Amino acid sequence: MNTSRRHFIKAASSATVGGSLLSTACTSQSQPFAQTQPHDYSQLDQVLAKPVLKKELFTEAVLIDRLELLRREDNFICRVSSADGAEGIAVSNNMQMQYLYPIFTLRLQAFFIGKDARNWEALLEEVYVHKSNYKLQNLALWVPLATIEFAVLDMLGKIAQKPLGALIGEVQHPEIAVYQANNFRGKSAEESIELIKQELEESQAKALKFKVGGRMSNNADYPPKRSEKLIPLVRKTFGDEMTIYADSNGSYTADEAVRMGKLMQEYAYNFYEEPVPFDWYEETKQVADALQIPIAGGEQEASMHNFRWMIQHDALQVVQPDIFYFGGMIRSMKVARMAAAKGKSCIPHISGSGLGYLYMMHFVSAVANAGPYHEFKGFNKDLPLECSTSSLQSLGGKIQVPSGPGTGVQIDPDFIAQHKVVKA
Repeated sequence: MNTSRRHFIKAASSATVGGSLLSTACTSQSQPFAQTQPHDYSQLDQVLAKPVLKKELFTEAVLIDRLELLRREDNFICRVSSADGAEGIAVSNNMQMQYLYPIFTLRLQAFFIGKDARNWEALLEEVYVHKSNYKLQNLALWVPLATIEFAVLDMLGKIAQKPLGALIGEVQHPEIAVYQANNFRGKSAEESIELIKQELEESQAKALKFKVGGRMSNNADYPPKRSEKLIPLVRKTFGDEMTIYADSNGSYTADEAVRMGKLMQEYAYNFYEEPVPFDWYEETKQVADALQIPIAGGEQEASMHNFRWMIQHDALQVVQPDIFYFGGMIRSMKVARMAAAKGKSCIPHISGSGLGYLYMMHFVSAVANAGPYHEFKGFNKDLPLECSTSSLQSLGGKIQVPSGPGTGVQIDPDFIAQHKVVKA
């Protein structure tokens, strides 16, 4: 491991290992995975064999009696209740669920009725093959399933009187330091700088991430040459103490990604996200091998098996599962633990609607190898909720993780009552 990557990973704490799930076959649109000799996956497979959810917190069965999807315009709420009357609530990734709700109602909802929520990890395996749901793998399956999981974990947390993080690990990070994420593609380098300044003033973050390239654009930039001008300008503007990340969203071919990465190295950037299209696995490794800057990725990844390959082959130094896009906290924790076993960090991607930021904070609170800063896109102020243990605000660049049972927040019951049940 080179010096730059070792320094980055050392900034996050080392982790214990644990976790297992859904080793689905992986394919690449580039080339078959070439390897001259077999790799030894035994360490990662041991990690994947260990459970995440703490079943020992529950001495009696938690039978799912009711599972509903509620809708008000484009806001979706999942409500689950047990046979004993315990209830859990989750707000979905609304940008995706407005297209995907039939999968919730037609492919997932009925499966969970009567099941014991303590067996959640086994149920994930079963629902994956139920009605051939594996054919829907990616956002179509994982976003609705993650929505159900967050409601189930909220219910279990209330039963156990534990916050979500304590259900999937030990709470090690009661507050989360954030990085300010932004997306000002289409604006000049100078305009982008001024807009980044404004957002940093609000969050007071000590780290930032900005976009380079044109997003899956085959080396195009918008406007042309914006990124080459912006990379040095961001460092010059915000100084040596600012932690800086850059995200290309798969903008480049491998050769161009390396060229841009070397420019980032010159200005001491802290990671380089998705330098090539997300499913170009071998090219991602080629870029990682050619650069010193840590390579981050995984926002678009749907396969546990693919994460296993990328971690084993050192194609990524920072794993970024999105807990909505990847199907929930349980699966994402398995990725984090595989990364920990190989000395890598986990900095999850956050979906930008619903209560994604809240679920991300709970997840990160229990990730031993969490990176030093985590994604912040602002709070959803359209949801009327209360939290007695956190202001849910970035103060000095840090946010307190709610410590109450379940999610630790209470959504206004009158607001929930304005939603109607979505029928299958």
